[in-house]
Amino acid sequence: MTRHALISGASVGGPALAHELNARGWRTTVVERYPRLRDEGQNIDVRGAGREVLRRMGLEAEALVTSTTEVGTRFVDDRGGTVGEFPAGEDDIHGPTAELEILRGEMARILFEHTVDDTDYRFGEQIADLTDADDHVTATLASGERIDADLVVVAEGTRSRTRSLVVPDAELSELGLIIANITIPRTADDDRWWRWMHTTRTRGVSLRPDNVGTTRAMLSFLTDVRGLEQLDHDDQVMILRKTFADVGWEAPRILEVLDDAPMYVDAVAQVKLDRWSSGRRVLLGDAAWATGPFGTGTTLALTGAHVLAGELDRNADHQVALQRYEEVMRPFVTEAQNVNPRMIRAVNPGSRAALVAQQGVLRTVATLQRWTGLADRIFSPPADKVELPEYALRAREQKVGL
Repeated sequence: MTRHALISGASVGGPALAHELNARGWRTTVVERYPRLRDEGQNIDVRGAGREVLRRMGLEAEALVTSTTEVGTRFVDDRGGTVGEFPAGEDDIHGPTAELEILRGEMARILFEHTVDDTDYRFGEQIADLTDADDHVTATLASGERIDADLVVVAEGTRSRTRSLVVPDAELSELGLIIANITIPRTADDDRWWRWMHTTRTRGVSLRPDNVGTTRAMLSFLTDVRGLEQLDHDDQVMILRKTFADVGWEAPRILEVLDDAPMYVDAVAQVKLDRWSSGRRVLLGDAAWATGPFGTGTTLALTGAHVLAGELDRNADHQVALQRYEEVMRPFVTEAQNVNPRMIRAVNPGSRAALVAQQGVLRTVATLQRWTGLADRIFSPPADKVELPEYALRAREQKVGL
């Protein structure tokens, strides 16, 4: 009998899991509370194990063609002058700008298009409750519909609304970093570099290229105030304008278009759980292990989806499969979550003296990079810290009689 997985979340992890389970003979249903496939989102990178997963999926070439074309990271001062310049990595691991940079919406679209024929997508829907039986779990959706599945996977974001149905009372580790991601009109002065300026009071402004004719802007700052991500749009705009009112470089340009520009505000946090599953329920991606601000989220989501599907295919007993999934992924997640709060402070200087010190370090590292590759070691997240098992497509082979 064909096994069925109900997956909550249609960003990256959910469709990636659907892709991998479909390839192994599973039937998949994906529910997404948003009414359509979301094309919003900033630049994300895919490195190391995540890049290998794309190769195994047969999607690497398509993702590379859809790259944002970012050529590197350039730290600038409040007049736009270069402080330190770091070209994109020439492999799938090194550098602040990865070889494969892609918009989150583009990655989600690619995965959706490669799964929509074999997956039942339900947009504008979400799981309201779960009830366990001996051989399945029944999901009650917000609409009242009931769906039976062999496994329910919550592949949502850091602030997942469904995580508590798998692991109740999960607490987030708030890092105090607020990031406003804004899509703004491109101008003739916008180039293919990720340009990033830091200034006092822990504020940062950056501009990044995309491949769809706009520019992706970011405003960031550290604060002890919680809940800013939950405010309505007008209140968020007011706070951003007050916070960045005296900031130079491209800040005025960004603030000017905030009323109408696509924007989402995120309060960066980590999710650290003792377990990722309960019975026939399991977490995947940021809902399970959000790592914070240093660029491993997409790689972990892709890798986790591949490992989870592979272990479910390899092990008929779902409990054994979920245990193996965690054994493989846990070391990778632990390494990725090893974020020192002092590093976040160093990246976001509060005082003029700290800013001058940071700029001095960036100039030195940029100079040394030419001969030592120092920046590759400093700026590269731990994307290759997992031994990725080989997973044969046994279920599909048996199904087609190979």
